[in-house]
Amino acid sequence: MRFLPALTRFAALGVAAVVGAAALTACGDDTSAAAENPYGLVQPGVLRAGTLTDAPPNVYLKDGKFTGFDNDLLTAVAEKIGLRVEFVGTDFSALLSQVNNRKFDVGSSSITITEARKKTVDFGNGYDFGYFGLDVPAGSPITGFDQLAGKRVVVVQGTVQDDYATGQKLDPVRVPDYNGALNQLKAGTADAWIAPAEIGEKSAADSGGKITVAAKQLSPTPTAYAVAKGNDALRAALDKGLDEVIADGTWSRLQEQYYPGRPVPADFKPGSGSVPVPGASAAAPAGSAAPSPSASS
Repeated sequence: MRFLPALTRFAALGVAAVVGAAALTACGDDTSAAAENPYGLVQPGVLRAGTLTDAPPNVYLKDGKFTGFDNDLLTAVAEKIGLRVEFVGTDFSALLSQVNNRKFDVGSSSITITEARKKTVDFGNGYDFGYFGLDVPAGSPITGFDQLAGKRVVVVQGTVQDDYATGQKLDPVRVPDYNGALNQLKAGTADAWIAPAEIGEKSAADSGGKITVAAKQLSPTPTAYAVAKGNDALRAALDKGLDEVIADGTWSRLQEQYYPGRPVPADFKPGSGSVPVPGASAAAPAGSAAPSPSASS
């Protein structure tokens, strides 16, 4: 049996020690990184949220600050789980893919849960309900959603209104944002706009009598925050924070602030559904129209 010279043996032992130490350090770094960033955020401690700038009262930019019901609620939820929110404006048509690609940690834009969207992102528990609105030029003979066949109907691309119009085989005209849809009506290049109801109502009110709301109907599913597929830790944390802001009255306060007097449908339970909702408005039947309905995308 041949033995290595002493110096060579010492050198080999030294290399082995360095490799072992490096491996331990790497394991330690991984453990430390996971502890510092348990939700896999773009930046530890900061919840980077993709949102819109032009959809009041849900999500919008005011005096340089992102606000609205959805965004204010998300800020309160994030605080419960020890995170600070950083909002970034984007187009709705790109939002879900940007969330799943981890450009954003979460999507905040009154996103209605649909089976198709579940293929791209995961959703937390529902935090709001919404209505569709049907905006038409003043004097239009259109008075309901059942009169849209053969009409030129505009929708914002990728929204649940787009899904609805496509499902009704309306062959809608798709635009990237709400201002684009409104401009189609103003220019007379569209017969109707299927809009989130609150946005449609505000647009009609601001049009100087040129646009009216012909009809409204309740959206069949709730809105929720979107996270990347498989980010169960963040989704669970947001659900926990949401239940906490429901329990402490923040959800009810924001509802009254942004949708004063709007009754909550009797069968809608925000969050996990197991938390009492203090100060909620008197319930209304789920199928009935209500004043000041919320927007949903």
